[in-house]
Amino acid sequence: MDVLRPPLIRIGGRVYRKNLIQEQEFPHEEEEEDFCAGPGDCTDEPCDAFGVEETERGFQCRVEVPSPLYKYIIGKKGETKKRLETETRTSISIPKPGMEGEIVITGQHRSGVISARTRIDVLLDSFRKKQPFTHFLSFALNQPAIQEKFLQFKEEVLEKCSKDHGVSSSLFQNPAKLHLTLGTLVLLSEQEIQKACDLLQRCKEDFVDQITGGQPLTVEVAGVEYMNDDPAMTDVLYAKVHMKDGSDRLQMVADQLVERFVASGLMLKEWDRVKLHATVMNTLFRKDPS
Repeated sequence: MDVLRPPLIRIGGRVYRKNLIQEQEFPHEEEEEDFCAGPGDCTDEPCDAFGVEETERGFQCRVEVPSPLYKYIIGKKGETKKRLETETRTSISIPKPGMEGEIVITGQHRSGVISARTRIDVLLDSFRKKQPFTHFLSFALNQPAIQEKFLQFKEEVLEKCSKDHGVSSSLFQNPAKLHLTLGTLVLLSEQEIQKACDLLQRCKEDFVDQITGGQPLTVEVAGVEYMNDDPAMTDVLYAKVHMKDGSDRLQMVADQLVERFVASGLMLKEWDRVKLHATVMNTLFRKDPS
C-alpha cells in the first residue's frame, strides 16, 4: 500500500484514512508473567534486605526509628500515616510519643509491606538530613603543649588587634576543646550512639592500627587560613595541621574513617577528602551577637 495514498473510508459524511498497522513478532522474547498489577500479584520480590517475615495474618516488617522522627511518619493529624496505610494496604504501628521502640508494618501482601517500608525509609532519610547535628567525629588536639601555644597565639592576637572592631576574647576556641573535625553526625537515640561507638572500634581494628602501627601520630599545628574568597567575610579562622614526618598517614586515617561512617548511613558525604583543620576562632562563639 502506498502510504501517501491510503484507502479512504466514508462514515457519516466524513472521510477517514485507513493506516496500515505493522505487527512485528519477536520469537526469542518471552512474555513477562511476573508483572505486578497490584499488591498481591508479586511473588518474587527483589528487596529481601528489609527482613519481611511471614505471619499467620500475612507479612510483617520491623523498623528501628528514633522517637524524634515519629512525627514525620505520623504527619499533621495523622495524615501521612493514613496515606501510607491506604496506598500500600498495610497497617503501621508506631510507639507512643517519647517511647523508644520499633515501628511495625503489617499487611496481607508482602509487596505492600515492602512498599510501605521503602516509603518510610525515604521520609526518614529526607527529614534526618534537616536535623541539626548532635555529635561529631574528631581527633583531639588538647595536649598541654598545644594548649599553651594556642593561649600565646590568643594573647598576641588580642594585643595586636585590640583596636579592631569586633575582635574579642570570646571569639577564641576553648583550649580544652581544640580538635580536628572529620564530620558531623545526627544520632537521635542511644542505639544510634552505640552503633557509632561500635563502628569506631571496628575501624580501629580494621585499619587505624595498621596505618599508625599502633603508635600515636605526631602532628604539627602551624599557620592559619580561612575557607572563603573574601577576608572581610571570614567567620572562622583555622589552624593548619600536618604530619611532622611528612607522610599522609593522618589524612589516610581521616579519609577512611569518614568513608566507613558514610557507608554505614551515620554520616553524609560532603567532600572527596577530609579537610584537616582546627578551629581557633569562630564568630559563633561570640558572647555578644550585636
